[in-house]
Amino acid sequence: MTKVKTFGEPLQAFKTRQELDELDQRVNDFLQSNNITRVVSVSDSTTMENGSTIGLVRVVVYEA
Repeated sequence: MTKVKTFGEPLQAFKTRQELDELDQRVNDFLQSNNITRVVSVSDSTTMENGSTIGLVRVVVYEA
């Protein structure tokens, strides 16, 4: 069965690298803790406010 999980992360100026690492770790922890062995797709999209990027949404499609 194909399932979808969405992760969100707010972004702050000058801390983006750390926030991306934290998001990667959250996704990896989710995959490991749920014994997911097949990821179909990973997609990132930014959220914006007043022309500035303020967040990131990562969508993971996987088979369970």
